[in-house]
Amino acid sequence: MKKIILSLTFILFTVTAFSQKLKPVKIDSLVTVSLPPNFQKKDTLSQQIYSGNGAFGFMIVLRAKNPVNNTPLNKEKDLNKVLQTYIDGIQKQSGKGSVMNPRDTIIGKLEAKVFTLRVDNTGSTGEPVQLRQFILLYTQEATYTFQYYYEEQRKDLVKDELKMFTSSIKLAPDLKRNDQYVSNAKGLSTPVKIGIYGGGPLIILIIIFAMIRRKKKQAA
Repeated sequence: MKKIILSLTFILFTVTAFSQKLKPVKIDSLVTVSLPPNFQKKDTLSQQIYSGNGAFGFMIVLRAKNPVNNTPLNKEKDLNKVLQTYIDGIQKQSGKGSVMNPRDTIIGKLEAKVFTLRVDNTGSTGEPVQLRQFILLYTQEATYTFQYYYEEQRKDLVKDELKMFTSSIKLAPDLKRNDQYVSNAKGLSTPVKIGIYGGGPLIILIIIFAMIRRKKKQAA
């Protein structure tokens, strides 16, 4: 699987001071997201990069085509491993970046991963601390990366625009769970495991104690 190219996130940019509405852009026949009207598109090898200045942040959408011989993922845990590999790669490429608040989310019928990358270069370059809000979406055919990039000091200002960007991601009905992994099987959840491995013995002990008490009453 190809590594995610993050070179655009290190380009110096000036965030425009005026408010502008985002407009829906078709990334392909399956995925749509809203971007600033002045967005740019760049094709490189098997990747398409969409980028544009918002009112308070910089938006990047990357569509990376997976290899033709890409092996279908079997289970949900395989998908989680793939997404974690992407997160580790992004963190490594960022240099001093640290991953914060990784969590799962659902977009349409697909599972995705959300996290924040915090990059602090204040000690070496004097640049403001940067926050990059990521959404990773994997399908058998392609991997999509949605990123909203802003200075930490703007975190209170970006809320509305960030929400507008992330909530605008729309998937075609054709995209279903088996476009991510094949098997319906899922591992036992923690509560179920506790019920089986913890609750089971407890029930057995209760039965044993009840039998002992009954025998004592009968003997009396």
